[in-house]
Amino acid sequence: MTLLGHRPLVQEAAALRSGADDPVDAVRRTCDRIDAVDPQVRAFVPEDGRRTRLLEAARELATAGPPDPAGRPALYGVPVGIKDIVRVDGLPTRAGSALPPEALAGAQAVVVDRLRAAGALVAGKTVTAEFAVTAPGPTRNPHNPAHTPGGSSSGSAAAVAAGMVPLAIGTQTVGSMIRPAAYCGVVGFKPTYGRIPLDGVIPNALSFDTLGWYATDVAGVALAASVLLDGGRGGPGRPEPAARPGQLARPVLGVPVGPYLERAGAEALRAFKEQRAQLGAAGYEIREVPVMDDFDAVVEQLFTMNRYEVARAHADWFARFGDRYREQTTAAVRQGQAIRDAAYEAARTRRTAFRTRLAEASAGAGIDLWLAPAATGPAPADLTTTGTSIMCLPWSNAGLPSLSLPAGRAADGLPLGLQLIAAEGADEALLDAATGIEGVLNGAGGEEASGR
Repeated sequence: MTLLGHRPLVQEAAALRSGADDPVDAVRRTCDRIDAVDPQVRAFVPEDGRRTRLLEAARELATAGPPDPAGRPALYGVPVGIKDIVRVDGLPTRAGSALPPEALAGAQAVVVDRLRAAGALVAGKTVTAEFAVTAPGPTRNPHNPAHTPGGSSSGSAAAVAAGMVPLAIGTQTVGSMIRPAAYCGVVGFKPTYGRIPLDGVIPNALSFDTLGWYATDVAGVALAASVLLDGGRGGPGRPEPAARPGQLARPVLGVPVGPYLERAGAEALRAFKEQRAQLGAAGYEIREVPVMDDFDAVVEQLFTMNRYEVARAHADWFARFGDRYREQTTAAVRQGQAIRDAAYEAARTRRTAFRTRLAEASAGAGIDLWLAPAATGPAPADLTTTGTSIMCLPWSNAGLPSLSLPAGRAADGLPLGLQLIAAEGADEALLDAATGIEGVLNGAGGEEASGR
């Protein structure tokens, strides 16, 4: 499939704000692209009357919006996909499930309020794994429809990769933003845990759930961050934040050597070695840091908390509609029901200790960003799975901001991703640094890409 369609987000938004483009024309392009591509990719939840709804919204925006381009908000007229666990006024929320939408209904999510305040238009709901757990939806990988797009934010990643929208919202509990970004060859960003309110989002595991988004480049992700993050630059009513730790033009990069990194497959490790060489040649200092010797115990701790919280989040729905849940989600709920409160509290204590150890390892090694494969390899040729989230697990466990950059190809031509992870709260530092690293990986190289 030719991955064409919308311009990158920054260019799309600039053209719409300036008046060089028109929201009605942007909507027509969006709907034309969805009509042409989505029957194969299946990234969007089917919606009768999508074109009529969007054209009406675009005309209303063009009529009621500021006539002066200087007064138009950052995402004026930009069509956005919204993962179908995020409530949107006027659209049903099904969460990839067979439950009645009225059982899942509620107030519109804060993240959608912020998008609409910034002038964005909701192109539609994007497919999610059932309840953002592991039972895959119908979405295909735009690079090869026989391969998974990842999960659980499968539809959002695929919609951006296939050029249907320049921006799409997803969520990550363990690896649901970063892995699909790597599999689909787009930039995916998961902020620090808690930097966007989860109001209006159907929970998976509330100690980990984090909203995030996809664009085709870091500049687009950063533009969206400016209006979505609490304290984001330029967001409605949110002042410019103070400089955060690690906000350097050329950060020191740390490689987490040990059992964690050994979970990556041969192709991912080969590409990771090449990426490290590229960055080193561009002037980045890279330090190997032994860390997570107890990685198996970390995995067990996270899933103890995760499954316990899944079961509690679904207690009412599962009691009423348990026969409508898919096998994988039912198994997760049942596992969580068997976990006692004491085991959960012990896991919470162990997570706090893990976060402290990880922060101390980073500070002790003098690094600004962790560097790791975004996934264990390319997207599997298996539509019954969303792949493994293991390469994202420790960073989600620690609540750290992370980002996946497209970084090379596997032997079969499918995309691979490089994961960057910053300190808690250093989201802006991560995005600033990722711009330079993106330039190196894209061949810009040299002094400009590394910030010199």
